[in-house]
This record gives sequence, structure tokens and C-alpha cells, in this order.
Amino acid sequence: MLNSAIGDKPKFDVSIILIYLALVLIGWVSIYSAAPVEAHGSIFDIDEVYGKQFLWIILAIALIVLIFAIEVKFFERFAGVIYVVSLLSLAGLFVFGKEISGATSWYGIGSMSLQPSEFAKFATALALAKYLSQLDISVRDIKHLFIAGGIVLLPAILIVPQPDPGSALVYGAFFFALHREGLSLWFLLLAIIALVLFIGSLLVGPWWMAAISLVVVGVIFSLSRKRHKNRRGSKPQVSWFAAVLIACIAFAFTADFIFENVFQERHRNRINIVLGRLDDSQGVQYNIIQSEIAIGSGGLSGKGLLKGTQTQGGFVPEQHTDFIFSAIGEEFGLLGAGAVVVLFVLLIYRLVIMAERQRNQFSRIYGYGVAGIFFVHFFVNVGMVLGLLPTVGIPLPFMSYGGSGLWGFTVLLFIFVKLDAHRMSYQH
Repeated sequence: MLNSAIGDKPKFDVSIILIYLALVLIGWVSIYSAAPVEAHGSIFDIDEVYGKQFLWIILAIALIVLIFAIEVKFFERFAGVIYVVSLLSLAGLFVFGKEISGATSWYGIGSMSLQPSEFAKFATALALAKYLSQLDISVRDIKHLFIAGGIVLLPAILIVPQPDPGSALVYGAFFFALHREGLSLWFLLLAIIALVLFIGSLLVGPWWMAAISLVVVGVIFSLSRKRHKNRRGSKPQVSWFAAVLIACIAFAFTADFIFENVFQERHRNRINIVLGRLDDSQGVQYNIIQSEIAIGSGGLSGKGLLKGTQTQGGFVPEQHTDFIFSAIGEEFGLLGAGAVVVLFVLLIYRLVIMAERQRNQFSRIYGYGVAGIFFVHFFVNVGMVLGLLPTVGIPLPFMSYGGSGLWGFTVLLFIFVKLDAHRMSYQH
């Protein structure tokens, strides 16, 4: 399956590769700064996390070379096989998984740990693209939509009980790909309504949310009747509005049950902190407070590499992983943190541009899946570090410490870089 097509001259997108290299390099330097060590030695010291990250980076480059060597149609032909293997790897965690930080999300391989959920993302993106790119398949058909939804939900369902709701949350990113292929924005609106009802029920209680739902649905129904009357068309279906109202009220009264029985205590505490229902400055809230202090103390230009008091003092627990952005904010300031934000915005923007220029549907759908995953990871991680969103354990792509995350994101991105490079010659 090696790429040996005669006359096929791939044109790799240099800008996306340069953004990738910049993010990886900044991440590596930031991990060096935020590493939980008493004294920083050589950045290549493999006994420390920054030295290990260097090894992960070398292996990530090897993965890129392998992806570029594989025949381009391999990813579409074997998308189903890759997806099934990823599901089996997730299911196997319940038997062979290794528990780390309260979650059974890893396989122990000697001194290493491998997290299959990081690789399930690109497998799901491939499987979804493969299914939706078939002839006579449309997300506007409810049967096809349910199957596509099942492809997305299956890995998420296997990830939630590990428990790792943060990684499962990322699968909502595939809405962008589904919407590009014709899924109505009403589905996004329904998700937003459900989120508002859920949060509102926790904050003010189900009775208030039921009353608000009654008023809102009643107003929409009245406006709908007036509009139909002016147009002399058919009257709006009372039964449809009644069903929506009943569903809203029912969900409002089940929100507390879902919150108490689906989420673990540590997840409930993190959500309660963001909602202002819990003050735990020495416990769960400690990470967020210290992260905010670190970023705020960086000022415009930062305190300089290895000079951040919060970072070097180890005040932000596990800063080299999910909270790596706070180290950047303290030591490189608003300018450094802003540069990272700009790089991610450019990455996502470029991925959308690349997706739109694809000549076949499989590559386009996969590209939108990639863009959506990076957007959700970036948005949630930065929001979490700034204290705007609950701490859910979502890494910052290419920058947070960890081999599984770096490799998973690298494979996810460079499969699309490969597909895009062959867009002029690659056909179904």
C-alpha cells in the first residue's frame, strides 16, 4: 500500500506543516519550563518529562513519514477496519486498562502508557467520511442520519464510563462535518436549548425552568400563528408545540438526576465551581485559581522563560499537561499567549479552506472533522485554563505533554495533509 503512483506529484500544504512545527516547538519549550522538577537540566534529558516529550516528537515525525509513504486510497479503503479496531481498543480498557488519576483510559506497555481515545478520533473521522461519501447517502434522510450519529456516538459511549467525559465531549465536533453535508442548524439549536435547560435547572431549579419553557414556547407559538394568519397559510400544529413543551419540562426535571448519577463527584464539583454553586479554593478550584494568577501575572510580555513565579514554584498542579497554556501566559505574557491563539485560529481556518478545495466528498468530510476536533480542543482547553469552562481534562493539541495525544493529533492532521496533497488526482 505504499505510494507508488506514476505521475502523481503531491503538493503538500507548507503553511499547515509550518503551523504544526511551530505549535510542537512552543509546546516542547513550555513543557520544559513547566516540568515538575527542582532544577532544569538538559532539555533532551529523557529521565524528565521534557526529554520524553522530545522522544514523542521524534516518533511523531516518523509517523508523518509513514503516512506520506502510504498509498493515498488506503485511508478510505480501510476506514471501516481502522474504526472497528479503535472500538475494540476502547472496549478492551474495561478488562486490560490501567488506572491513572482515577480514570481507566490507558494501556500499560512497560514504562509507557497508551491512551486509545486519542487515536479513536481520527478513526471516527475516517469512518464517518467513508459512510457519508457513499452514493445515495444523505444526512437529510433520518435513517442515514441515525447511522452517522451511531458512528460518532459509539466511541463516545465507550469513553464516558472510563470515566473520561472530557474526551467524549470532543465527539460533538463532528457536527461541523455533518452540517457541511446538509444537517440542519436546528440540531445545534436543540443541543443549545438542552444545555440551557440543564444549567438553568441546576441554578434556579426545575420549576422555574418549566415556567420559562412555558412562556418561551407560548410566545413562539403565538408568533407562529400570527405569521401563518398573515400569509393565509395552514395553522401551526398545536401538537408539535405541545410535544416540545413537554420535552423541555421533562428534561428540566431530570437534569438533577442526570447530574447526580451520570457525573462523578469530581466532575460535579468542577461544574459547580464554574456555576458559582461551590467555593473550594483549596480543593478542586485550586487549579483554576492558580492558573488565573499565573496568566494574569504575565502581563504584556511575560516574565521570561524559567522566570515565572507560579510556574517555577509548581503552584499549578500538572501544569505541563492540560494547563500548559497558563505557563505560556505567565512566562511569555499576552503576546506569547496571543501568538499561540493566532496559530490555532490560522490552523483551523486553513483546515476549512483545505476542506473546501477537495475534489471528492470523502476528503472534504474528513477535513471538516479534523477542523472541528481541533476547534473543540482549543476552545475548551483555553476556556478551562482561563476559568471560563469546567476542568474536563482536554489537552491542548501538540502542546500538552503526552505521547498518545501528540501522536493522535499528528495522525489526525497529516492524514488530511496527505489527502489534500493528492486532491488533484485522488478520486473515489
